Amino acid sequence: MSILRLTAVELGKKIKDKEISVREACEAVIKQIEAEEKELNCYVTVLDKEAILKKADEIQAKIDSGELTGPLAGVPFAVKDNMCTKNVLTTCSSKILGNFVPTYDAQAVINLEAAGAIVIGKTNMDEFAMGSTTETSAYGVTKNPWNIEHVPGGSSGGSAAAVASGECIAALGSDTGGSIRQPSSFCGVTGLKPTYGTISRYGLIAYGSSLDQIGPIAKDVTDCATILEAIASYDPKDSTSVKRDSYDFTSELTGDVKGMKIGIPRDYLSEGLDSEVKEAVLGAAKALEEKGAIVEEFDLSLVEYAIPAYYIIASAEASSNLARFDGVKYGYRTKEYEGLHNMYKKSRSEGFGPEVKRRIMLGSFVLSSGYYDAYYMKALRTKALIKKAFDKAFEKYDVILSPAAPTTAPKLGNSLSDPIKMYLGDIYTISVNLAGLPGISVPCGSDSKKLPIGVQFISNCFDEKSILNAALAYEKTRDITYSDVLVKGDK
Repeated sequence: MSILRLTAVELGKKIKDKEISVREACEAVIKQIEAEEKELNCYVTVLDKEAILKKADEIQAKIDSGELTGPLAGVPFAVKDNMCTKNVLTTCSSKILGNFVPTYDAQAVINLEAAGAIVIGKTNMDEFAMGSTTETSAYGVTKNPWNIEHVPGGSSGGSAAAVASGECIAALGSDTGGSIRQPSSFCGVTGLKPTYGTISRYGLIAYGSSLDQIGPIAKDVTDCATILEAIASYDPKDSTSVKRDSYDFTSELTGDVKGMKIGIPRDYLSEGLDSEVKEAVLGAAKALEEKGAIVEEFDLSLVEYAIPAYYIIASAEASSNLARFDGVKYGYRTKEYEGLHNMYKKSRSEGFGPEVKRRIMLGSFVLSSGYYDAYYMKALRTKALIKKAFDKAFEKYDVILSPAAPTTAPKLGNSLSDPIKMYLGDIYTISVNLAGLPGISVPCGSDSKKLPIGVQFISNCFDEKSILNAALAYEKTRDITYSDVLVKGDK
């Protein structure tokens, strides 16, 4: 089997057993990047080849000496370009950070490298994670490896496309309203958004601070669980970091769902859901039922309020978080200006793209005097009610099953022409972020255009074990292997 088709865990084992060297693994990924990157545009920055191979030799020596024994040692990873990487360009796919080279690493990157993983490069994304298609990037659009006329999803589209095309073995993404799960669904890979606060946000360039969460994108459920175990930790540098009783996500990964209660919200199967997606999701439910799970439909209230509440809260937080990009301390500064305020205005006007400007303006509006109570406070109350609705659902169900997205990947250019339609595409993922819940998207087939479909599993806070087991159980029913992941040139 080709190195590119191996999961992170399988590759790590083969490296440990001396069947494959770390250098061979890195060279295979580099070769794939050289072959496919021009067409797919998964990366903003790929590290220097010699630097990668030097790092590979260092990691190999540590593996050989017994210093590194973990399952991810020697595995080539990609990192979304909104996570700080020391001495490596970090742009958030924005012109305004086109020259920003951090002096420190994000905590998630530190944890990943401590596990022996090798960072190959920084992946393309929607500018400041604002978008659902990876088309708002200042560095060009990323294309879906299954069909380059379609989007890979967003905002972690570069990471998902890189995993799907073999341009890395696994990747880190970030999820503010579905930005790991939706591109994973569109690209036919597996993406996990953990409970809010499980992975440190230190070094993650903020979009919506109360919603952002880093997570893994990989080829299967076992990979996601293993990566989560490596990067999750309590971090005193992050005020939203949660000290959990356990960071063990793999020892109880059995795939046993016998007696597990799974609920499907009727609201998620109504108008707006593509018929082929609905059929695939209900097929997944039936497969789990045959494995011994108890599956039933139920009413999850307040679904129609999730999108307006999310975009008010996220835009308000973005307006505040992005105020720091003013051309003074770092990042882009306009060349010609008259006075300080003119420099601020011109730097931000020239540095930010249209979607980021739209959300900054919306956020500034809902936080302004006279509108704060009418919009922002009402959105926060709605957020609390959505959390209560999920709490009530989890009194009865262990896991909630839903589509990851209402359709498969749209064609390039279709979404940007109608921003509201793009926002509505997040309808099944946004509530998970508003409530701080964990969710995972797993491939569950393809449509008539041979584009991947993803099914989403959601569980209560700090109960990743349930969704991982439900997702693994479904994965086993489909007998998903890496041949289901597209590696062009190695079919």
